[in-house]
Amino acid sequence: MKSLTINASQRESVGKKATKALRNAGQVPCVIYGGDTIVHFSAPEIAFKNLVYTPDVHTVVIALDNGTSINAILQDIQFHPVTDRILHIDFVEIFDDKPISIEIPFKTEGAAKGVLNGGVLRFNLRRIKVKGFASKLPDVIIGDITNLKIGNKLYVTDLASEDFTILHPDNTVVCQVRTSRNVVEVEDEEEEGAEGADAAEAPAEA
Repeated sequence: MKSLTINASQRESVGKKATKALRNAGQVPCVIYGGDTIVHFSAPEIAFKNLVYTPDVHTVVIALDNGTSINAILQDIQFHPVTDRILHIDFVEIFDDKPISIEIPFKTEGAAKGVLNGGVLRFNLRRIKVKGFASKLPDVIIGDITNLKIGNKLYVTDLASEDFTILHPDNTVVCQVRTSRNVVEVEDEEEEGAEGADAAEAPAEA
C-alpha cells in the first residue's frame, strides 16, 4: 500500500480556543489514537490534499516537529457543513505486528460477456472493507468480470486473498450485469410485433 508523509506540529493546547486559533491560521487539528498515548498535532490544510481528495487509500507517516514519526491511517474526518473545509481528522496508529481494518477501492478487469451482449454493469460496492497487515494490503482490489453474463453477479468471495480477510458477509454482491432498459424495450417491441403478426394471420371467425 502506498504511503505519504505529512509534516506536522505537535500541539499541547487542545481546548476550543486553541483549536479555533489553529483553524483561523489555516491549520487542521488532528489526533492519533491506538498507541501508548494519544497524540495531538496540527498541519496545514493543504498538506492533506493528496490524502483526502483522492479515491486512493494511503498509509500516512506523521512526521512531528519533535523528530518522531508515527505510522497511521485515516480513521475519520470532519468537514464544515457550509464551506467543506476540513475541521478535524482522526488517525489510528498502525504497527507491523497488528492487523488493521480499512476500506480499499475496487476495480474491474476484463469485458463482461453480458455487457458485450447489451447488458449493463452495476456496482453495489465501490470499496471493500478488509482486515490485514498494512504491509500486505494492496492499493486496489481487482475483480475479473470477463465471464459475467446477463444476470450474473460477482460476490466478495470471488475476491478472496491470503493477504487479507474480507469483512463483508459471503453473500455480499460487489457488482452484477443486468439487462439494460433499451434491451428490454427492444424485446417488448419484438414481442408486440410478433403478437400483431399472429393476430393478422389468424383466420376470421364465421
